[in-house]
Amino acid sequence: MRMSCGLNAELVHFVAVLNRASDQKSYFSKPSICRPSISPLSKQLWLRPMAAEEVGMRNAMKRRSLTSNSKNSGVGALTYKDAGVDIDAGSELVRRIAKMTSGIGGFGGLFPLGDSYLVAGTDGVGTKLKLAFETGIHETIGIDLVAMSVNDIVTSGAKPLFFLDYFATSHLDVDLAEKVIKGIVDGCQQSNCTLLGGETAEMPDFYADGEYDLSGFAVGIVKKDSVIDGKNILEGDVLIGLPSSGVHSNGFSLVRRVLAHSGLSLKDQLPGESITLGEALMAPTVIYVKQVFDIINKGGVKGIAHITGGGFTDNIPRVFPKGLGAAIYKDSWEVSPVFRWIQEAGGIEDAEMRRTFNMGIGMVLVVSAETSVRILAERRNSAYCIGEVVSGEGVIYH
Repeated sequence: MRMSCGLNAELVHFVAVLNRASDQKSYFSKPSICRPSISPLSKQLWLRPMAAEEVGMRNAMKRRSLTSNSKNSGVGALTYKDAGVDIDAGSELVRRIAKMTSGIGGFGGLFPLGDSYLVAGTDGVGTKLKLAFETGIHETIGIDLVAMSVNDIVTSGAKPLFFLDYFATSHLDVDLAEKVIKGIVDGCQQSNCTLLGGETAEMPDFYADGEYDLSGFAVGIVKKDSVIDGKNILEGDVLIGLPSSGVHSNGFSLVRRVLAHSGLSLKDQLPGESITLGEALMAPTVIYVKQVFDIINKGGVKGIAHITGGGFTDNIPRVFPKGLGAAIYKDSWEVSPVFRWIQEAGGIEDAEMRRTFNMGIGMVLVVSAETSVRILAERRNSAYCIGEVVSGEGVIYH
C-alpha cells in the first residue's frame, strides 16, 4: 500500500455515495426572475431567459446545427440500457440498501466530528477507461478520478482534505502507472487537497494486457452550521448551471455503443469541429471545487447537485425538500457539440440523453432569485440560469 503522512492521517468510516431515482410528474410553475410572467390568456409558456442587461445574465445561446458524418442512418434509437447499464436497477439497489442503513441518497456521506462533519465520497472512472486504452491518453484520466469524488463532496459545502487512489492491473507497467498517477496529482492540486496515499494491486490474469482499473476516495470537512443540504430551498428559487467540458466520466457505455454504430473511429474528426472524437470524448472532467467555493463564500447557496450518472433527471431532485421539483429551460445554455453528435449518431431520444449525460452542465447550484442576479452578473461567461424550483416532484423540461 502506498501511503504518506498528512495532517489528517486518521481515516474514518464513511457512507458510500449512491444514486436514487425520483418520480417525474407534470406541473406548471410560477414565474421567476429568469423569465417573463406567463399570460393567463395563453397556454404557451415563454421560457427564454431575460436579456443580460435586464437581469445581469447572458441571453440564451441559440443552438447551432451540427452535420453528422455518421453511417448510422438505419440504426434505431439507442438507450443506456441497450448498452448494458440499467439505471433503474441501480436505483432499486439503493432503495434496498436504504432499508439497512440511514443517510443513503446524498452525494457524499457525513460523519460527525465535533462541530464539523467529515464528508466522504468514492467513485471510479467507468468505461471511459476503455477509451483511454484505445486512444493512449492516460495523462488526464487521473483528473477524472479525482473530480468524480471531490465534486460530490463539495455539494455539501465541504472543503476537500485528502484523496486516496486504487490502481489495479494484471502486470504493472511502471511508465503507464506513472502517467495515470501524475493525473491524480494534478487533480488533487486543482481541488486543493492532498494525495494522502493509495494502493497498487498487481493481479495476474485478472485484466487484459495493457489495461487497468481505477477507483478513488475523497474526504473533506465542513462546519455543521455551514452544511449545504437543500433544506431551505423554496419554490421560485433559481437553478444556476456551471458548464462542463464534455461527457465528463458518465455514460461511456452508451457512447461506445454509439461510436460502434456510427461507422466513425476515435481518430475521425468530430463532425463540424476541429478536434477528433477521441480528443472530445477524453476531455477531462471539470473539477468545480475552486469556482464553487468562490460562489459559496459570498453566500446565498441553498443546494448543489453534481450532474453525473442519471443526468439532470435523477440528480437535481436529490437536493430538494419533498414536494419540490425543477423546471429546466432547455435552450438556456449552449449544448456541447459532442452531445449533438452522440444524439444524432445514436438516434437517442431527448429523455434518454437527459437521464444519461450532463448535456453541457456539470454542476447545478440552487440559489434565491436575488442571489442569482449577482452570480450571473459576476460570471457572465461561465454560468447560466437554467431553470427554477417549482411545486411538484421530479424534473420537467421546457
